[in-house]
Amino acid sequence: MDYPALERAARRGASAELMRHAASDLEEIVSGRRVLRAVRHPLGFVCLPVLRDGAEGVCVHVFGPTDPVLTDHQVHSHSWELTSTVLYGRLSNRRMEVTEESTQPTHRVFEVRSEPSGADELRPTRRLVRCSPGPEQTSARGQTYALAAGEFHTTVVPDGRPTATLVLGRTLPGRADLSLGPVRAPGHRMVRRMCDAAQTTRIAQAALRRIHEPQPPLV
Repeated sequence: MDYPALERAARRGASAELMRHAASDLEEIVSGRRVLRAVRHPLGFVCLPVLRDGAEGVCVHVFGPTDPVLTDHQVHSHSWELTSTVLYGRLSNRRMEVTEESTQPTHRVFEVRSEPSGADELRPTRRLVRCSPGPEQTSARGQTYALAAGEFHTTVVPDGRPTATLVLGRTLPGRADLSLGPVRAPGHRMVRRMCDAAQTTRIAQAALRRIHEPQPPLV
């Protein structure tokens, strides 16, 4: 897989090319030519990690019901630049206005440390902030959006329909994954649940089927 080529395709809005790449990756998983395991992310989606190459990565994210465990930590920022193309369904990203506020803060900043074992440790920092909603962007099938590293946001599926995205990520040095939580919340650990081979195949099959079927009209 040529990450720079995918990145160039995303930048010029070549959605058909990107969807073909995603379909090809999913077909390899379904056929058994590529062996990987889907991961259930605490933020409520399933990740199929199709490429990990140093600072660069490519995943297919399949969105379903939000995991309620991290409801208080939905506002987050990545240590990596994200470029994402919607394969089917719709997805909304709301940028959040986050400013330092020590007197009457609404949230505390948590640093997210991800371990190779699949555990995420959320460590409270001394940063107290005020968070308020910013602009919202909704993207539909074939549309591409980008989020800069360090940009606080929250992601939701607005109408509950099945949704998947092809995500390109490039990690930037010296950055940390961050999340906002309650001011007095303690640190805690979350474990990402790994799917078995059969579950991974079913997830990939369902996503591949939806990529190839006509998109239902928006109402």
